[in-house]
Amino acid sequence: MKYIPSIGIECHVQLNTHTKLFAAVGNDARNAEPNTLISPICLGLPGTLPVLNQAAVDKAARFAFAVNSRPEKHSIFERKHYFYPDLPKGYQITQLSQPIVKGGHVEIDPPAGGGGQTKIVRLNRVQLEEDAGKNTHPDGKDYSLVDLNRAGTPLLEIVSEPDIESAEQAKAYVRELYLLVRYSDVGDADLYHGNMRFDVNVSVSKDPNKLGTRTETKNLNSFKSVEKAVEYEIKRQTELLENGKKIVQETRGWDDAKQKTFAQRGKEEAHDYRYMPEPDIPPVELSEDYIKDVEASMPVLPRQWRERLESLKLNPDHIETLLEAEVEDERFSYLPLIEESIKDKEHAKFLANYFVNIEIPMRRGGKVDEDLKDAVRAEIYAEVYELLKSGKLSSTSAKSLLTSLLGQAAKPENIEKFAQEQGYIQVSDEGEIAKIVEEVLGENPQAAADVKAGELKAIGFLVGQVMKKSLGKANPELAQRLIKKQLDI
Repeated sequence: MKYIPSIGIECHVQLNTHTKLFAAVGNDARNAEPNTLISPICLGLPGTLPVLNQAAVDKAARFAFAVNSRPEKHSIFERKHYFYPDLPKGYQITQLSQPIVKGGHVEIDPPAGGGGQTKIVRLNRVQLEEDAGKNTHPDGKDYSLVDLNRAGTPLLEIVSEPDIESAEQAKAYVRELYLLVRYSDVGDADLYHGNMRFDVNVSVSKDPNKLGTRTETKNLNSFKSVEKAVEYEIKRQTELLENGKKIVQETRGWDDAKQKTFAQRGKEEAHDYRYMPEPDIPPVELSEDYIKDVEASMPVLPRQWRERLESLKLNPDHIETLLEAEVEDERFSYLPLIEESIKDKEHAKFLANYFVNIEIPMRRGGKVDEDLKDAVRAEIYAEVYELLKSGKLSSTSAKSLLTSLLGQAAKPENIEKFAQEQGYIQVSDEGEIAKIVEEVLGENPQAAADVKAGELKAIGFLVGQVMKKSLGKANPELAQRLIKKQLDI
């Protein structure tokens, strides 16, 4: 029998609140000097009392709706005890028995938008908790350094059920979580700085009704590393079982250079942490009116955007590119501009295709002027679309014109005049093109004969020759019509 993988993922997301979960200290430690965003509460000094940050509760409540659930009206905090240099109190304030979100699910589409069914990954819970600090181990030194800037940062821990069945699905799931976090404005999800981290639990079993012994690979911070870690663990565990060996339940790390996991320590269970109710923080009580207000404030989420964009019959990969680009740089928007034109499907599709094929690659390459405003961009696209629609621009010229316009902050006063001066406007003068067609037919008698004989594919060659002679300025539709007219077909 074939081994069946079962994968569950725990995702830790730092919330983008201004201050920490229980202390009025700055929350963004990405560019801060070590141990500068701290207070007596962060240091766990005796006599300090935590005060819950309401903004963190608001973020958690929003995320409940993002994952097809609702925030719990009653939730509590608990202490999770363990001892490590980056945890000054000797315990972490978290949630376990009564978290702020129970259940919910995340939908992931088949890879690359291809065939197959939408996959539903159920969530066990989403809990609020504080982050620990960060240990650094300098190479060649016999000491470690502790930075407590991150200690007390508000986290959401998103715990899935073991519903994921492959490395490909695991990658798609964590990518969808990233989009949900960004679109619901819960966190920045900066993977590079560890604002979003993944712990991957993998087991394999021949019995579809029974889970195997699991391992947990911790602190992955890219979609690719999640995929590769799952691939490696499935292969490693399968080979061990095939050789008659047992899987050890343990915590493992990921070596990105070697593309393999490695053993770190034995895996703890809940009882090892000696959970107890947190006596310093009262239960969180949410009213029905509060929950309804949060629900009413929810923005358009990725799946809703997909449904709107699918009506334009776009390439599924292009839809995913737009979804990612929308949150890559908050100074520029794509989806709202498409939404404004959604009633004119041709215009909306033009925007989507030119965003994906022209502007997004330019922007990722740093070739779009950073001072270019959204309102100016909208005007540029609207005017170029009208020139294209009227036949004054070819699609190739439209791309070249847009590339030129997006590279400068100031929009020309008259884009059509600018396009004319730069040589982008098509020649649509029938008499002028008729002369070029006559020359091309005279120079290519065999192709002309092939067209007259019914081989209409040859007409593409003749149109190409017309475009070449006109330096790309001839209107190709007019050229084709005149070729047929002169050949009397």
